[in-house]
Amino acid sequence: MLVEGHPSRMAFSNLPDGEALPQAGAIIVSLSRFTKEREALLARAEPVGVRLETGESPEALGADVQRLELIVLHVPYLKDGRAFSWARLLRTRLGYQGELRVSGHVLRDQIAFYARVGVDSFELPQAVPAAEVEAARSEISHVYQPSVDGQVTIRELRARRAPRS
Repeated sequence: MLVEGHPSRMAFSNLPDGEALPQAGAIIVSLSRFTKEREALLARAEPVGVRLETGESPEALGADVQRLELIVLHVPYLKDGRAFSWARLLRTRLGYQGELRVSGHVLRDQIAFYARVGVDSFELPQAVPAAEVEAARSEISHVYQPSVDGQVTIRELRARRAPRS
């Protein structure tokens, strides 16, 4: 089930490795396929997205990261937290502005934390009402650490309230 939060709301199709490249339509390919067929994929008039496994660094995309409409970070098992780091790296160091999606094993409790590091949408294996995902996104009202979402931290709030001498 796909729950989107990015303004583009573009429909993408997963294109398995080895399957013929379609003439039309937005597609998502593996990093391996993107690397092998980079020229042909980027020459298409249609949007391209890349699916990264958590063992694959977004830095492997190089400057092409800015040419992608969508990056999907796939979480293969529950205890793999590398997608949090990759999302933050994409948004901060690599300056990625396109849609960032997480797929695979995502718990409701993790949704707000993914949103804090720049994730726009979720591809969840189980049916979760969109309203519940939106509620989960906004569960954290006060934060201790700065992140890409720009929320004011508790330390900053305290500093604003402190009497000035």
